[in-house]
Amino acid sequence: MSTQPKYTHGYAPAVIRSHSWRTAERCAPDLLARLEPGMRILDIGSGAGTITCDLAAHVTHVTAVERVEESAALTRAEAERRGVSNVETVIADCHALPFADASFDAVHIHQVLQHVAGPVTALAEAIRVVRPGGTVSVTESDYAGFRWHPESPEISRWLELYRETARRNGGEPDAGVFLRAWTNAASPRVLGHGPAAVDYLSRPWVFANPEDCGWWSQTWADRVSRTALAEDIVAYGFASQEELERIADGWRSWCEGPDAWFTVAHSVALITR
Repeated sequence: MSTQPKYTHGYAPAVIRSHSWRTAERCAPDLLARLEPGMRILDIGSGAGTITCDLAAHVTHVTAVERVEESAALTRAEAERRGVSNVETVIADCHALPFADASFDAVHIHQVLQHVAGPVTALAEAIRVVRPGGTVSVTESDYAGFRWHPESPEISRWLELYRETARRNGGEPDAGVFLRAWTNAASPRVLGHGPAAVDYLSRPWVFANPEDCGWWSQTWADRVSRTALAEDIVAYGFASQEELERIADGWRSWCEGPDAWFTVAHSVALITR
């Protein structure tokens, strides 16, 4: 099994714009509550770097891991833009991290396991490199649990196409519901038993006012029609570019009514080694 499946989202401006919206307060509040000065953190899949830099404000050092230079450069650029000097970027495979056992006080993983070939192996590696008593914080979305109102056949079709394409690319878009199973499988590989404790939580994103719904809908209108996702959908024969343009229009019209609401389902595992 390849450890480098195709990254479904790609790195188009619409994707980076969306990922740059993410902050530690929005995406990792439970980990933030556990951080202390002097800690060293590993951020696996740092991407746009906004969460990474937020975490760096609370600790001594953050090592950001990305699998290719293109995405690592995004993290470095964000750190430079914000004048953050305690972030180091490393290009590595999350299935085989180049760090010694117990190297970090905490590990942060946000919407990464859904894109890798071996989520259990990647999670086992995260547990391996955190110190005893340290935390591995994992957040994964569950596309099957996304909900919206009013109903939209175009958005329903978008979800169908996204899940089909993500799986074709080697990922699992409904990763959130597997976190307990993956943790149960990963821990014994490293520890010989389960972790000291695991807190399982739900942390949805809710878009429910005109500004937020407008931003979210335009983000996906662009992403479904003008990014690597669109290219893959067409290349795989799942839909035509003309259909993707209709889906994009459906996204834009969905947010125009006064009742628009979108919930992005996330599951969280806070694993204490």
